[in-house]
Amino acid sequence: MRVEDAEEVGYGKPPRAHQFKPGQSGNPKGRKKGVKNEATILQELLQQKVPVNDRGKRRKIILLEAVLRRIIEDCLKGNTKSAAFLLNRYHMHVTGADAAPSDIGEDDKAVLEAFMREIKPKSEDDDNAGATL
Repeated sequence: MRVEDAEEVGYGKPPRAHQFKPGQSGNPKGRKKGVKNEATILQELLQQKVPVNDRGKRRKIILLEAVLRRIIEDCLKGNTKSAAFLLNRYHMHVTGADAAPSDIGEDDKAVLEAFMREIKPKSEDDDNAGATL
């Protein structure tokens, strides 16, 4: 009996003849090494240092910090959308939520309802007018 025949073959243990050779990929036409995805590129861009004036002194901070500082300046000037964005981001980090909150404001609901009424076919409006619950 040969050594190869005595080896256990089954789930997760293919026969030696069908295993990948050293240096051979399971997906030869797949993503090349070193190719960056969008998240990696965005992370690198946000980590770049940019010069800013802080209390009369020029210093370099990362781009993400500069953007957040600009949003905070808008909040202090009374921009409510910037304040809502900043507070939502802060809430996400404090609570550990991964996604943005799914709740939408009353104004956004009104816009969505108006849009839905506008795109809804007229025949549905006529059918629903006679229906009673």
